[in-house]
Amino acid sequence: MSLLRRALLLTVVAGLATPAFALRYEGQDFADTLPLGGSTLQLNGVGAKVFVMRYSAYVAALYLPQKAGTAEAVYAQTGPKRVELRITIPLVKDVSTQEFVKAINKGVSRNSTEAEKAALEERLKQFNAAITEVGRVKKGDVLVIDYLPAQGGTVLTVNGKVWGKPVEGHDFYTAFLKVFIGDHNSDGKLRAGLLGQPAQPG
Repeated sequence: MSLLRRALLLTVVAGLATPAFALRYEGQDFADTLPLGGSTLQLNGVGAKVFVMRYSAYVAALYLPQKAGTAEAVYAQTGPKRVELRITIPLVKDVSTQEFVKAINKGVSRNSTEAEKAALEERLKQFNAAITEVGRVKKGDVLVIDYLPAQGGTVLTVNGKVWGKPVEGHDFYTAFLKVFIGDHNSDGKLRAGLLGQPAQPG
């Protein structure tokens, strides 16, 4: 084998062995696609939740069956979906998952009608109980919230471990997504990033 052919072969093998990342954001690498629930999901966008002093608490990524630039187009997709939260808090050792519970409750309340809130109430309690059971999270932890219709609904995974039982209903996952990308979200830059608009690291 010639030296040129050997060099080309090594280049191809190296490329196959190295994961292809679509985006590096605030030091985090996010894959362009990933398999979930029998589908191949696309990276729709990423963003950071920024707290005091412009430090991010977590970096979030949204994966969908098809890319979408509006919240309505995200909600309309009924196949598997994923929200991935990577904890990046730099100023404290760890944080209680009750902070996530508070944020979810507030986001669902702001973005739901009274009838929707009534329909979601028990399932929201179920989901929040699973998050509460996690206890605390620290820098480097990864929370994954998947919508898996074939497995019963919304599934919470923290560092590879599943917490709680699946929460039924596409309407529940939509309500969860609205915490991040709803009309009455708490962070416009995070919303824009998840919807695939240019994300500006803090």
